[in-house]
Amino acid sequence: MKVYNWILSACGIALTAGLSSCFQTATAESIDVDGALGYCHSKVVRSLDELSRDSIDYTMMPRNIAAGDSVWHCRKATPDEWCSGFWPGVLWYDYEMTGDEKIREKAEKYTESLEYLSQRPIFDHDLGFLIFCSYGNGYRLTQNPKYKQVILASADSLATLYNPEVGTLLSWPRNVEMLGGHNTIMDNMINLEMLFWAARNGGSQRLYDIAVKHAETTMTHQFRPDGTCYHVAVYDPKNGNFLRCMTHQGYADNSTWARGQAWAIYGYTMVYRETQDKKFLDFACKVTDVYLNRLPEDYVPYWDFDDPAIPNAPRDASAACVVASALLELQKYCPEEKGKEYKDKAVKMLASLSGDSYRSREHRSSFLDHSTGHHPAGSEIDASIIYADYYYIEALQRLVKL
Repeated sequence: MKVYNWILSACGIALTAGLSSCFQTATAESIDVDGALGYCHSKVVRSLDELSRDSIDYTMMPRNIAAGDSVWHCRKATPDEWCSGFWPGVLWYDYEMTGDEKIREKAEKYTESLEYLSQRPIFDHDLGFLIFCSYGNGYRLTQNPKYKQVILASADSLATLYNPEVGTLLSWPRNVEMLGGHNTIMDNMINLEMLFWAARNGGSQRLYDIAVKHAETTMTHQFRPDGTCYHVAVYDPKNGNFLRCMTHQGYADNSTWARGQAWAIYGYTMVYRETQDKKFLDFACKVTDVYLNRLPEDYVPYWDFDDPAIPNAPRDASAACVVASALLELQKYCPEEKGKEYKDKAVKMLASLSGDSYRSREHRSSFLDHSTGHHPAGSEIDASIIYADYYYIEALQRLVKL
């Protein structure tokens, strides 16, 4: 476990002298990745200090910081709070970088507050985000057998949402009536990773089969010919017939919601890793290329590629973080020239995100500003959001490991 002692020492100074003076400014072509990871550590320390000023409640998870605020707005870790696994995941990534046992202690406590989710009836597909970002990273770093059992139980629970007539997991059981049938959202591609992992680590082969079939069905029905995706697909739950596609968080049914496309890029990259089936690699490249071809100059997308308000529309740094992390994996599976292109684009994304335009700097406890959560609902627009920070630190870790 590599500890960046010089970074952490420098960041100790930065906490009092101003964070931005501690690090090199990223250019459009490169990034000081060690400095960026040190910046993340300083923000983790700051956040934990702020969260611990009163008696700490490990079930209250950082969720967002509005543009005019400076500290995390926390939400209770309940089944319907889909972001609760990201903060423990951030702590595990920071512990992996630093070896700081105090960070590990906090990671364990926040993670273990989510255990009950594996023991209750499934609420929706987000159980994968909740458990695999927290317990998944925790088990990867500690090999705690209790963590493994929580993941396996959660995978079995997630699999109960599978409809064999449709060939996908039901994303939102609570919205079946509202959306007119068995609904599957693009975000669900990320949660397949927990099923794949469980199948490889003592779970049923059926979990692997469900994940593959879900990816195939989604590939068939939830994309346009050019590789852009719809947010939601709706199916008849009785006979499995595909009914229609629509949006829930994008600008319009036929628009390309940036984070939805990011989930597709990350999801199909992961599916190729788990299956080694070339059709998934080819598809991952297809959905990646259409995203890259539509990016603005700084490589951070507007929240929806088709918002007519562009260039005055909000950006979504969280989508850029998801894609940067995905590209640093995808590049390993591609021919040399294509792989280099993807790696270079990922570095440019991280360079922009690590510059003054997107860093929260001394203003907030978060890593990054300028993410968009649910624009049609007027929620978390131009905010700091915890999943942007999670995929940002994950992408930095992937880059430094290369």
